[in-house]
Amino acid sequence: MTRALLSLLPVIALAACDGGSDTRSAAGDASSPATSSTADGTSPTASRDTAAILAELGGDYVNADLTNGARQFRRCQSCHTLSDGGRHTVGPNLHGIIGAPAAGADRFSYSSQLAEAGLVWDLDTLDAWIANPRALVPGNRMSFVGLRDADDRRDVIAHIAVETAGD
Repeated sequence: MTRALLSLLPVIALAACDGGSDTRSAAGDASSPATSSTADGTSPTASRDTAAILAELGGDYVNADLTNGARQFRRCQSCHTLSDGGRHTVGPNLHGIIGAPAAGADRFSYSSQLAEAGLVWDLDTLDAWIANPRALVPGNRMSFVGLRDADDRRDVIAHIAVETAGD
């Protein structure tokens, strides 16, 4: 029975990763910043730390929609955790992923293709990976089909950065 369940694991993971539909509403489209701003340009609900994190990422990340990023990350959380010291599940814990070498998390078994790719998870590489992991590293084991929308990818990366900062 265990073998039968293990053989279904990739199918379940694929369904979980691709199971959500794009739920972006007009209120959460790419032209919206992370949240509404006050006169000084900061969000009334976001701390200055959040604004600083997004500014540090630079580029269009300062306009990231963190609400959409959290919503899009739901596709990821079936396999990944973000907390400092969090456990690995089907995929590795992603705390500290930005700037880290690919296949570098302790106590997680990566595919040889990813381990040998020599990647560093900078913003451009994360964007390419989230867009289509199989195109970036052919033969890797990640079953996620990718996020086609560039704004969704930006928002997910910003969400990961904010959620893992300062832990």
